[in-house]
Amino acid sequence: MLNVLCVEDDRQALQQLMALCGRIPEMGTVHGAARAGEALAWLEDHPCGLALLDIGLPDTDGITLARKIRERWPGTAIIFVTASPAYAVDAWTIHAEGYILKPATEERLRAEVGHLLAGRAAPVPERPVPRVSVKTFGAFDVLVDGEPVHFRRAKAKELLAFLVERQGESVTREEIWRVLWEGRPYDRPGQKQLDVILRSLRATLEENGIGGILSLQRGAIRVEPRCFTCDMYRLLLGDVTAIGEYRGEYMTAYSWASLQEAYLERRIENLT
Repeated sequence: MLNVLCVEDDRQALQQLMALCGRIPEMGTVHGAARAGEALAWLEDHPCGLALLDIGLPDTDGITLARKIRERWPGTAIIFVTASPAYAVDAWTIHAEGYILKPATEERLRAEVGHLLAGRAAPVPERPVPRVSVKTFGAFDVLVDGEPVHFRRAKAKELLAFLVERQGESVTREEIWRVLWEGRPYDRPGQKQLDVILRSLRATLEENGIGGILSLQRGAIRVEPRCFTCDMYRLLLGDVTAIGEYRGEYMTAYSWASLQEAYLERRIENLT
């Protein structure tokens, strides 16, 4: 079982998060802290398996706190619980195990914990992991050792593009449907259609030896940003080369990507 530390400066939100943890059988003792200093002091005498961290804290930010936890207790898994998606890339630079957007739900938390435990039980691969790069500037493409991946279904490729944009955040099937099939009801035929697309995507990834970049846990789906490089992720981190590669076009085939395109423009302005 995982002993858990929840760090959240809003007392009501902290109590709610701790209550959610108490409903998950895989979680053991749950402790709450409102400040980073309080959390670090508690960890000195109570090492735990999982830390759930808010980003905005009164005495520091959650990313800095996570780095300190990583340095002192490298075995502690870290999942961020925050109101903003803007820190997702920063979270993956410190190899966080998860990222949940507020309001946190039991479904989301169960999915992240299931993903964490499954990852810890996964065997070490016996052969080298292929080098995977994801291109989002202009048209969306996935390359394995420099060769483009060919998708049997265009919708399967679009689904992967949407998951890449979410930067490792878990999304439900219904959320995927609302974005990729805008305006159509998520009824029984829709569920079957999405199942077909998911099977096609998984088959394509596995055929190319990169099935590990996709994770499905308890009905939630996500990509593993640590398993590939991505031009958009590098830009968000302020990578000068990525900024120079951007030509004002982002995932041009998908209308739902326009909001992120506008965000990238603002990000470049702030960085330059």
